[in-house]
Amino acid sequence: MPRNLVITLSNIGDLVMTTPVLEALHQRYPAAPIDVIADRRSSALLQATPYIGDIFHRDKRAGWSHQLSWLRRLRERRYDAIVDLRTPFLPWLLRANKRMTKPRRSRSTHAVEQHFDAIRPLTSDIPPGPCKLYLGDAQRQRASELLRALPGQRWLAIGPGANWPGKRWAPQHYQQLVAALANEFDAVIVLGSGDDLDQPFDTATLALPALDLIGVTDLQTVAAVLAKMRAFVGNDSGIGHIATAVACQVVTVFGPGEPRRYRPWGRHATVVEAPGQDLAVLSAEPVADAVTKMLVPD
Repeated sequence: MPRNLVITLSNIGDLVMTTPVLEALHQRYPAAPIDVIADRRSSALLQATPYIGDIFHRDKRAGWSHQLSWLRRLRERRYDAIVDLRTPFLPWLLRANKRMTKPRRSRSTHAVEQHFDAIRPLTSDIPPGPCKLYLGDAQRQRASELLRALPGQRWLAIGPGANWPGKRWAPQHYQQLVAALANEFDAVIVLGSGDDLDQPFDTATLALPALDLIGVTDLQTVAAVLAKMRAFVGNDSGIGHIATAVACQVVTVFGPGEPRRYRPWGRHATVVEAPGQDLAVLSAEPVADAVTKMLVPD
């Protein structure tokens, strides 16, 4: 049976932004499983993808014995196509009929478009599609159980965390945002990792009933929760990318960063950039306006 291999990136958002490549490769070779080399944590988001074959975990901090072990396993296989979105050299250590790597592009090019350029020999001139994550039945059921006690169904998810402080919009701004949107939603769900917060987020200060899921859900369950949301608002982090990949409407607040390259990809996603890239001076009003505008049907 023919197989293909995609070497993805490690971070959550980066992995999600490679899913248009996976989808296009599957459409080009519908009968061929796609093996993946990925980070152990972020690759959990691919577990329910029906066309994914084997997932090889590459730990950059592990010793040479680990690196040689998975390399030997890969060399036992011959792939029809290898797509490397991380390095320019690994495909040449493996056996394949076709090898494709990510070309260099302008810094104004979105990462999804740059990744997609790697498979241009297979896709001609078609544009990259949306990011897409598949959900398992167990995660859908778990999400339903977690959300069962919330009132209504017009739910807003927020992600107040980020991997470094400069990207974190202050908790009081999220409080003001929820108050401004209180007529649009029935409840708020707070998502993220406790490691990405300066201090615990106090849901008691929110103007709507709230459910705190920070640090208590795996990534697949986060995706299933987001699939049930009316909208998501968060900082520049992986959760916003997950949200777009399950067709949730997303507003991302950007301070430092490059939204033209790394904003969540899709027509249901928008960004609000802080003046001077300083989130401390970004008020809740323009973010609430962006959410309200997004909720109006096209």
